[in-house]
Amino acid sequence: MSREERRERYRESLRQEILDAAREMFARQGYEATSMRAIAEKVKCSPGILYHYFQDKPSIMAHLVHETFSRLTARLAAITEDTAPPLDSLRRSGRTYIEFGLENPHHYAVLFAKPLPTSGDVDAIRAVFETDGHRCFDCLRRIVNRCLQDGVLRPELTDPEEISQSMWAAIHGMVSILTNAKGFPFVEQTRLIDRQLDVLIEGVRRK
Repeated sequence: MSREERRERYRESLRQEILDAAREMFARQGYEATSMRAIAEKVKCSPGILYHYFQDKPSIMAHLVHETFSRLTARLAAITEDTAPPLDSLRRSGRTYIEFGLENPHHYAVLFAKPLPTSGDVDAIRAVFETDGHRCFDCLRRIVNRCLQDGVLRPELTDPEEISQSMWAAIHGMVSILTNAKGFPFVEQTRLIDRQLDVLIEGVRRK
């Protein structure tokens, strides 16, 4: 490995370390309460080095949101492209979403657990939500459209946006309650998720 390759590997490693530290801090204490200096201290680098990699805190947040939506979209997109019966795909998409949120709590918290930043240049952050976020949601919408086209949903369910948003609200709620209500005596987690998906799918299935 050449000296330049080693330097590039180090730069990429430090960049990822900065993102990982910022993600954890944003998730635990909130975006507004986290300073660039605090991120630098956690990574054990100077603020100057931090600013060499990222222009400002909104830039870090935008990178984190993009990274998370990209990973989740990749998982959901694979389901939209399979040839399984559409209700099976709808169920799989729900399970995939829930599992992603539970397996990646800090990623998920950055997206949903805290309010969007209100200070600084937030246009870049908002733009990522409006592009990558909508692209991710479109995976669910496409599966719902397949269900409508195949006539497997109850006849009164005709609006794909309404159905998709209702499904998203339900599976997001499962992630949120399992993540935040730690003291509640839930039944075994896999069984609980299975039962919720049963309720959701049977609630929309044409009888």
